[in-house]
Amino acid sequence: MQLRQRLTLFGLTALLLLPLLPVPEFWITQANYIGMFALVSLGLVLLTGVGGLTSFGQAAFVGVGAYTTAILSTRYGLSPWLGLFVGLALTLLIALLLAWLTLRMSGHYLPLATIAWALSLNFSIANSEFLGKYDGILGLPALSLFGISLADGRAIYYLIWACALLGAWGVRNLLDSRPGRAIRALGGGAVMAEAMGVSTFRYKLIIFVVAALLASVSGWLFAHFQRTVNPSPFALKMGIEYLFMAVVGGVGSVWGAFVGAGVFKIIEDQLKELLPQLLGSNGNFEIIVLGVVMVLMLKYAPKGLWPALQGGLARWFPAQPRARDWAGAAALPSRDKPAPGALLLDVDKVRKQFGGLLAVNDVSFQIRAGEIVGLIGPNGAGKSTTFNLISGVLGLSRGAVSFRGQPVGGLSSREIARRGMSRTFQHVKMIADMTVLENVALGGYLRSRSGTLSAMLRLDRDEEKRLFAEAEAQLTRIGMQAQMHELAGNLALGPQRLMEIARALCTDPALLLLDEPAAGLRHKEKQALAEVLRQLKASGLSILLVEHDMEFVMGLTDRIVVMEFGTKLIEGTPEQVQASPEVRAAYLGTEH
Repeated sequence: MQLRQRLTLFGLTALLLLPLLPVPEFWITQANYIGMFALVSLGLVLLTGVGGLTSFGQAAFVGVGAYTTAILSTRYGLSPWLGLFVGLALTLLIALLLAWLTLRMSGHYLPLATIAWALSLNFSIANSEFLGKYDGILGLPALSLFGISLADGRAIYYLIWACALLGAWGVRNLLDSRPGRAIRALGGGAVMAEAMGVSTFRYKLIIFVVAALLASVSGWLFAHFQRTVNPSPFALKMGIEYLFMAVVGGVGSVWGAFVGAGVFKIIEDQLKELLPQLLGSNGNFEIIVLGVVMVLMLKYAPKGLWPALQGGLARWFPAQPRARDWAGAAALPSRDKPAPGALLLDVDKVRKQFGGLLAVNDVSFQIRAGEIVGLIGPNGAGKSTTFNLISGVLGLSRGAVSFRGQPVGGLSSREIARRGMSRTFQHVKMIADMTVLENVALGGYLRSRSGTLSAMLRLDRDEEKRLFAEAEAQLTRIGMQAQMHELAGNLALGPQRLMEIARALCTDPALLLLDEPAAGLRHKEKQALAEVLRQLKASGLSILLVEHDMEFVMGLTDRIVVMEFGTKLIEGTPEQVQASPEVRAAYLGTEH
C-alpha cells in the first residue's frame, strides 16, 4: 500500500472513531457543520473551480432543501426521507429554470444574476406566512435510519459524513471521466472543447444542477440536525461564505472543499469568542478578519490551502502516474474513410464581412482525399479567418462549404467535428493541469458515450480504458508516448503542438485542419513536425495546413493556395507558387 493510501486510510479511520471517543460535544457539533458545509463547497468546486462559473447563490439551494423537508414533515406528517427526494426534485426544477435564464451570460453578469436570485428567494421565504416568515418553522422531527434514532449529534454525525464523503467520491469520479474532461475544458478551453464535439452549454447546465443538488442535500441534513429552519442561514451572506470556504480550501480541489469548510468554521467560531473580548464590544468583527485572511490567501496561496499543502508534500510523497490498465482494450468505433482522390472538401466562394471590413472575399478551393494542401499568405491575408469559416468557429456571410458531399457551411464547430473534420489552434489550447494523456483522450469524446451519472458511480471504466488506449496509440503515432503522464502545462511549445495534433487525431478525422502548427518552433522542432505530418499523409490522412513559414510549407504540401488581402491570389503546386511573380511580390518580396 502506498504512503498516500495509508494517510487516506488513517484519516477515514479518525473520522469513523471520533464520535466514539470521549471528546467534547462541541467538537462533534463542529464536525457536523463542517461536513454539511463541505457538501455545498463540493458543488462550488465543480461550478466555480473547474467550470469557471462564479455563484453566490448556493445558500438559496440549501434553503430549498431545508424548507421542503420542514414543510412536509411538520405540516403534513410525511417522512423526512420523502422530504429529501421531494427537495431534490424541487431543487432540480428550480436549478434548470435558473440555468436556462442565466448560464448564457458571461463575465460579471452571471455572478450578479446569482446574487439576484439569492436575494429574491431569501426575501420570498422571509415574507411568506406559509413558511413562518422570519421565525421559520419549529419542531422538525429527528431522522431515523433502520429504526435507529439520529436525534443525537453523535448519531447523525455518521449520516452527515457519509453524505459528504459520497459526494466527494462522486465528484472525484466525475472529474476523472469523459464528461469530467469536458467539464474541465469549460474554464479556459471552451472553443477547443466545442471543436472536439463537446456541448459546453450542456456541461455548464450539468455542473450547475449537480452543485444545486449537493447544496439541497446539505439543507436537508441541516434542517433535521437543527430541528428548526429560518431564513437567516440561507441568506446571501452565507452564499458568500460558502464561496469563501471553497476558495480558501482550494476552489479547484475536491478535498479543498473539506479543508476550506473546516478552516472557516473553526476560525469563525474562535473569532466570535475572542474578538468581542479584545475589542470590548459585540459585532460581526470576524467578517473583517476573514476578509483579511482572503486577501492574504490570494497573495500567498492563490490556489488554496489544499493545493499548497499538496505541493509541499509532493517532495516526500510524489504522485504515482496512472496505472496503465488499458492494455488489450477494445478499439473505439471508427468512421468510414474516403477513397483516395475523392473530393473531400469543397470551399465555394466563401465570404466574411465584419461590419464594413471584408476579411475574406469569394475564396474557392478544393481538397481531395490523401492530399496535404497549404493555405498561405502574409499577415492579414485572411488565412485564419478562412480556416475558421471552414471549421465552424465563424459563420459565413456568403458562399458554401461542403465536406464529403454534405453542406457544412453555417454549422457549429461541434457539428462539423461530428462529421469528421478536426482541428488544432494557432495558439495552443489545452487544459494545463491535466496530463498529456488526458488532454489527448478528450479528442475521443465523440467516439464514446458514457454520461454524468455513470461516471459518478464509476460505471464507465471499460469505456475509459478504451479512450486511454486510443489516446496512447495516437501519442505513440507522433512519438510522444514517453511524455503521456506529464502535465500538459509543463511541456515546451513544440511538444504542446504535437499533443494538439494527437488530440485531433483521437477524433478519427477524415480531414485534419492545422492552424500555423510551426509557429514559434525551432528549426529541429519544425523538422520533427514535418516528419510527423508526412507519416500521417502516408497513412491516408488528408490535411489542410494554414501557415506563413514558406520553407516549411514548400517541402511538405501537394498544392498551395495563396491569399492576399482576403482574396485568393494563386493556387498550384509548390513549384508553381514559388515561380509566381505575384507571390514573390506579395509574399516573398520582389527581386532586385
